[in-house]
Amino acid sequence: MRVALPGAASTPPAPSDALPACAQHPTVYAQELLESPPVQSKVTKAVWAEYREQLDTVRAACAACPLLVDCLYRSVVQVDVAGYVGCTTPRERRLIRRALGVSVATEDLDDAAGVRIEGRPLDHATVLATRGAYPDDTFEQLALRLECSLSTVKRHLRRARKETSDGITRAKPVRAGAEVPTVDAVLDAFDSIVEDDR
Repeated sequence: MRVALPGAASTPPAPSDALPACAQHPTVYAQELLESPPVQSKVTKAVWAEYREQLDTVRAACAACPLLVDCLYRSVVQVDVAGYVGCTTPRERRLIRRALGVSVATEDLDDAAGVRIEGRPLDHATVLATRGAYPDDTFEQLALRLECSLSTVKRHLRRARKETSDGITRAKPVRAGAEVPTVDAVLDAFDSIVEDDR
């Protein structure tokens, strides 16, 4: 199957000033082979050729994007996203993180959407965000919104007050015992890992 882009058959779309190519043509970036890249030794030559063609198309579009550096940095250092992002495959991002000693949590889409699975602990940040969104709600109203107990809401709000009064910042470190890598460090790792792979 050939990737069909608007305009020329195999030429990546030119990004406009308003939107990058991935936003203009999301179906091109959401191809199954790009979402879950195949292992060359486990697929036929035709499937591998199709994957490489799709990969070349999106790489050309990403490489021309003015947001590439920011997109790459965020997808390596801040949020673990799926699929082809920042001119990298998921495997390439894992290799870059390993080289930099970076560890990021996988994005929890259920939590971001406000979905709470029965029996799953309530995230501290979710309670604080809900309190911020509804500052005039009573603790009981917040508990109803969050579908949790009153004691859970009180516990999280007490913890937030204590952290604020103690001046404690509980943000997760990107990598243990070190500072967040610079943009230049991410780009150097990209050059040595990704460019060598192409």
